[in-house]
Amino acid sequence: MTDEIIDLTNCDREPIHIPSLIQPHGILLVLQDPTLEILQVSSNTQEVVGRQPDELLGKPLSDLLDAKHIQLIQQCLAEDFESVNPLNLSIKSLNKLIYFDGIVHHLDTIIILELEPKKAKDKTGFFDFYQQVRGTITCIQKAATLLKMCQIVVTEVRRITGFDRVMVYRFDQEGAGSVIAEDTNQKTPYLDLHYPASDIPKQARQLYTLNWLRLIPDASYQPVTLIPANNPLTNQPLDLSLSVLRSVSPLHLEYLQNMGVTASMSISLMHEQKLWGLIACHHSSPKYISYNIRTICEFIGQVMSVELANKEASEDIDYKSQLKSLQTQFVEGLSQAEYFLDGMVQLKSQLLNLVSATGAVICSGDQYIQVGKTPSESEVQALLDWIKPQLHHNLFETRSLTKNYPAAESFKAIASGVLVLEISRVHHNYIIWFRPEVIQTVNWGGNPNKPVEVLSNGSLRMSPRKSFELWQETMQGCALPWKPCEVEAVAELRSLVVGIVLRQADKLALMNFELQRSNEELDSFAYVASHDLKEPLRGIHNYANFLMEDYAEVLNNDGVAKLQTLVRLTQRMEDLINSLLYFSRLGRAELIRQPVNLNQLVQQVITTLTITRPQSEVEFRILQPFKSVQCDRAQIIELFTNLISNAIKYNDKPQKWVEIGFIEGNGETKVASTSVTFYVRDNGIGIPEKHLDKIFQIFRRLHGRDDFGGGTGVGLTIARKIVERHGGRIWVESTPTLGSTFYFTLSAEANT
Repeated sequence: MTDEIIDLTNCDREPIHIPSLIQPHGILLVLQDPTLEILQVSSNTQEVVGRQPDELLGKPLSDLLDAKHIQLIQQCLAEDFESVNPLNLSIKSLNKLIYFDGIVHHLDTIIILELEPKKAKDKTGFFDFYQQVRGTITCIQKAATLLKMCQIVVTEVRRITGFDRVMVYRFDQEGAGSVIAEDTNQKTPYLDLHYPASDIPKQARQLYTLNWLRLIPDASYQPVTLIPANNPLTNQPLDLSLSVLRSVSPLHLEYLQNMGVTASMSISLMHEQKLWGLIACHHSSPKYISYNIRTICEFIGQVMSVELANKEASEDIDYKSQLKSLQTQFVEGLSQAEYFLDGMVQLKSQLLNLVSATGAVICSGDQYIQVGKTPSESEVQALLDWIKPQLHHNLFETRSLTKNYPAAESFKAIASGVLVLEISRVHHNYIIWFRPEVIQTVNWGGNPNKPVEVLSNGSLRMSPRKSFELWQETMQGCALPWKPCEVEAVAELRSLVVGIVLRQADKLALMNFELQRSNEELDSFAYVASHDLKEPLRGIHNYANFLMEDYAEVLNNDGVAKLQTLVRLTQRMEDLINSLLYFSRLGRAELIRQPVNLNQLVQQVITTLTITRPQSEVEFRILQPFKSVQCDRAQIIELFTNLISNAIKYNDKPQKWVEIGFIEGNGETKVASTSVTFYVRDNGIGIPEKHLDKIFQIFRRLHGRDDFGGGTGVGLTIARKIVERHGGRIWVESTPTLGSTFYFTLSAEANT
């Protein structure tokens, strides 16, 4: 329970939007829509308008305002309240008119009307408004840099309002803030001081995005209650998020008092719909700013917010130009590369320069290519697993990895800053950039750590900081922050890479289309070969036999020999055509995988070869039982048949032997250690090393046409095709005159 109480996020959970209290410099009325019946009032109506709260509750608003003002409020109900506020209203009290700025806004089925008394000098018309802001707006637009614009704004806002101190307070990515511009008459400057994120809780930041300006005329005010405390329609506290009089958190008031600030005003600065910073105004004594002057200041803040994008775009212009040049090199390099990984590897130096990193890792599938100084591959794998759920729009960035990933402590010297780009989660394509730790001194406005107070009843309470004197801290585990332009360059890089991949996919699709068309043409050729070619070939073969049978007595020995040669040639040509047809169909035939007992299969092959080659005496050696595999039975029978028959055929030893077996994995780096490698070994004639790469080529024979029983030279080509279709590879090791060993694998997942 104690840990929960002292958790810094307690401040983040304070319900500051429903305090049921307002500041005393005005009154608040809650009205029923559309009758304008008064449902709630602030308890200070007697002091401000001379009417007790009980006199107003349940009454129509017309009891307080005249018909002209009621009509004015009703007219604005159908309009955008921001464009009509403030309303010029007046109420008669004690025989005198009191003038008010009326601020109206809708909340579900009710209307909230806030009335702030006007002073005589508060009558600012459009011309006065224009005169106040036109010079300021021109200077803001002409400012050459972001910091110069900020300095112009603080100077002008202080001139218009008269605050003792006006600052521009900018948030970083972690939520901490720093003063980047200041205009003050105070002795102690706050310029360049940093403030922790906990100084402005999350729900306060949310309210800053809803309500662009917040005024506290006197931090020592006594809050005014609402009567009744809850909204009568919902019986819940009234949501005062958009109220200009909403009472401020007691913790914030204590914070201001600890700073020596009595009055304050803040203006939100928005960029890309996010809270970029604040124009913060402080005064050492009570100070009320009229609604009209506040409107001028809010307008300046809105113009500055619009200009933020322009000024940030002009910052680091030379660096951004360099990034664009590097992006162009990426596009050119990746466009010329056949594969994503190859292109990235060739662009190693540009990859680091793109975001001023000292290390990078390119991840593609199971491959990790390291560039520069990086953590180990296992550390990168674990880090990437941690980052994946936290990717936002395919990106992740941090300048202090150890803050949320303690495992990074061991490599923070080289990788405190991390920027990750996800190119494809499906294909596991990522790029990770690293920056080293940079130990630096940070100037804080007081100790940034909130103290915990033990109250008299023993409970714990988070207390605002009491000192805002310069407090220095040595920061460790942090890298230089990633600039927005660098993050933007990385995001654009993904679009470029995806575009290149898509173009390569289109090219591959076109190649596939051409390949499909080529296969169709091959099918047409197969049809022609099997019908149009074989038919006349049989005719030639038959007529040659007819000639020998019918005219053998007429022909001399030389003529008969030529006819016999013609018959042999037609037979060989038919064998070649049949082999070509079989090979072309083999690549397109569907694999029928099923569990196959290799012990039975190999024995069947040996039995068949023994019957077909009765003249060959061969010793078959099987040293161990085979494992069962998932495969196409018919094709694996043909694979073993081709390899074993070749081992028998190409053997001139008086005592021939063929060994068939397998080993668990092998020394070849291209074969996974978990795979099973099968082999067929013989003591035959062997193969010269210079021919080892040629023997798998179709129709390639290393001997004479009729040597070793002849053949078409397609057996090993078919064997390789069968192995590759099963997800494996085949190779040979051989020593001339001593014998050969043919190794092959099937896909690891097929083994059982």
